[in-house]
Amino acid sequence: MDYLCFRALCCKGPPPPRPEYDVVCIGLTGSGKTSLLSRLCSENTDNVVPTTGADNIKKYWSRYYQGSQGVIFVLDSASSEEDLEIARNELHSALQHPQLCTLPFLILANHQDKPAARSVQEIKKYFELEPLARGKRWILQPCSVDNMETVKDSFSQLISLLEEKDLEPGRI
Repeated sequence: MDYLCFRALCCKGPPPPRPEYDVVCIGLTGSGKTSLLSRLCSENTDNVVPTTGADNIKKYWSRYYQGSQGVIFVLDSASSEEDLEIARNELHSALQHPQLCTLPFLILANHQDKPAARSVQEIKKYFELEPLARGKRWILQPCSVDNMETVKDSFSQLISLLEEKDLEPGRI
């Protein structure tokens, strides 16, 4: 009996494989997508080359949506009113897109370390998230590259939403 107890406690073998999810990450140029993801993967951000001109390819974003199981939308919470309006329109389009409208969204309000950063409440109100995203699964999280614990926590919350979707019974 002692041997079985020892074996049960100590010899469980490798952990089960973790599920993998296909998640699309979108946002305007300068919002910090590449920097956040690089820091999250413990890569050096000194060599990150800005993907300027990415706003010109917004019309192609939908090509990346197929097969996605979740969405990360990064916005610059310290941007100009004009850029914030563009980000708002893009987020609204994504939330209403047929391939994304049922998926969980993680909205990262980046650049919270800047003096002009808007609070989560200001962003929630300006982006009209409560009425627009009613019935959808979404998280709005303030963040910056200087506080990766918040970003990691946000990703954990998104994974929880993705796992909940996996547990939902199939609809007939």
